[in-house]
This record gives sequence, C-alpha cells and structure tokens, in this order.
Amino acid sequence: MGEITNVMEYEAIAKEKLPKMVFDYYASGAEDQWTLQENRNAFSRILFRPRILIDVSKIDMSTTVLGFKISMPIMIAPTAMQKMAHPEASTLCFNFQTLSSWSTSSVEEVASTGPGIRFFQLYVYKDRNVVAQLVRRAERAGFKAIALTVDTPRLGRREADIKNRFTLPPFLTLKNFQGLDLGKMDEANDSGLAAYVAGQIDRSLSWKDVKWLQTITKLPILVKGVLTAEDGKQNNSPGFYYYRYF
Repeated sequence: MGEITNVMEYEAIAKEKLPKMVFDYYASGAEDQWTLQENRNAFSRILFRPRILIDVSKIDMSTTVLGFKISMPIMIAPTAMQKMAHPEASTLCFNFQTLSSWSTSSVEEVASTGPGIRFFQLYVYKDRNVVAQLVRRAERAGFKAIALTVDTPRLGRREADIKNRFTLPPFLTLKNFQGLDLGKMDEANDSGLAAYVAGQIDRSLSWKDVKWLQTITKLPILVKGVLTAEDGKQNNSPGFYYYRYF
C-alpha cells in the first residue's frame, strides 16, 4: 500500500500485517457485532454545520476535560493488550489517554514517557485488595482520574476469539498486575493471567461499591458505561462523572 491518506486505511494494513488471532481481537465485537455496527452508524449520523465568512487563518482546537486543558478534543480509549500490535504501544506520549488496567504496559512505564493527561481504567474485582493496589499504583504514577467500567459485569461473548482460541502471546503479560499481592488471584501464572483476571470481575457490582471506591482515592471517579438517563440520575454524588465510549 502507498501513502496513507485516510485513517480507515490503517485497518486494511493491520489485517495484512497482524496474525489473524491478533487482528480479530482488535477488529471484532461481541456475538453478532450488532452494537459495533450501531456505533459506526451513530458516528455516520453526526454532521457538521459549517459557518461561512469566519476568519480561520488561526485555529485553536484546545479544550478542557474535567478542568484539564488538552490541545485537541481527541483521546485514546482504554483498549487492552496493545503490545500484540506494536512493542511501544500505549507508551507513546499522547495528548489525552485512558490506560486499560489490562494493558501490556504498566502505569509506571506509561508515566515515564513524559507529560500528558492520563486516566486509569478499572474493573472491580472480587478481591477488593487487588482493586486498592491498582488504584494506589495509578495515583503514585500521577494519573488524574479513575475510569470505572460498570457496563461489563459479564464480558461479551467474542465469537472470533472463541474460534481463534485467543490467548495472550507468551512473551506478554498484563503489566499492571505484576508485583501485586493477588491473594485469591495468585493461582494464575503469566500465560493464563488474562483469562483468569477476566473471570475475577465482580458481578455483584453496585452503587455501594462505587461509593466504597470513593473512600480509597481522592481522584475523580468517571463511571464509564452509563447508557441510560435513568441510571445517570440515580446517583449525583460529588466526584462522580458519567461517560461512555462508542
């Protein structure tokens, strides 16, 4: 392929260069992928309303998110296991990033790459001690907020991963879990850590656990995955923010 002129071309290049198991992990959704398609359709319905006869010789794309100034309104969502695609994935400095707790780069490695606004994505596990340790590491590394995922008490059935018998390559591991006291999770070794950690997500997660999280950190808590206005209105406690990724 010649010069890349459109961001969508990266998917075709990735399909050509990555192993099938890795490409399918990144490119596919759960079950019949209806939600994945609906998200793409939703974006296609967003239209710009251009205004004319306005001086555009100098353009400022900067904005603020939760009081943090960023150079442009673009951020990296918390996608996991990026090093399957590139050895420096997730450690490259970016304007605004939410790091997955299942990243193959640790919070410390990402923080060491230089300045940038970084949030830490978190699941609540059955062993709350593991949660507390992850939060403390993110705080020490200078992360600015906790993005708590609440819409996956049970992970989606990713059929492509089932067919490919997906496993994290043996030369990679979930770096944020290294060096932790895993307690009930300590039976997992590096090769099976990804599947084991996924199985430890607490399906009984409720608002009381979100409030508990407030007691162990002073960082803002972003409740990630609220899909209805009713849920958004259910709790308006100070320090809670609601958002979702498409």
